Amino acid sequence: MKLLFILSACIIYSVNGICQTEKSITVADDKTIVVAPAEDVLVLKELEFDFGKIPQGKPVTHIFEVINNGKDSLKIGNVQASCGCTTPEWERDKVQAPGQKTVITVGYNAAAEGPFAKFITIIYNGNLNKQITIKGDVWKTPISSAPENKDLKNLDN
Repeated sequence: MKLLFILSACIIYSVNGICQTEKSITVADDKTIVVAPAEDVLVLKELEFDFGKIPQGKPVTHIFEVINNGKDSLKIGNVQASCGCTTPEWERDKVQAPGQKTVITVGYNAAAEGPFAKFITIIYNGNLNKQITIKGDVWKTPISSAPENKDLKNLDN
């Protein structure tokens, strides 16, 4: 019974410790376990970028800077966009050493009018992933150009 209680307490405290920052846990027999948070290898300077208002039909791009914050190498295996209107570009075969930087350029074609939010998933070091977001509001451009101003001919040079 005592063993079951200790095992249950360890599991509960371990799960709780993983979800939070570094924490000391005291279990039976006055033993202390320190649970440290997992180190995040892939660090982005920003997780979201807002283009604001952009004209319809004018593609836009943004560059996300990626830093290898780990002690081992970092390899971005894939970058997947949530739809075909968003195109991510990155150095596919590059392996980043610790502390090294690279970039992911994300383009949006701005064909559809209205607000948008697109999600891009970065898959790295085999099966780890992180999500970044682009958003904005596409305003409809006029169908025709502005009418000719015939009064311009009457102006003196």
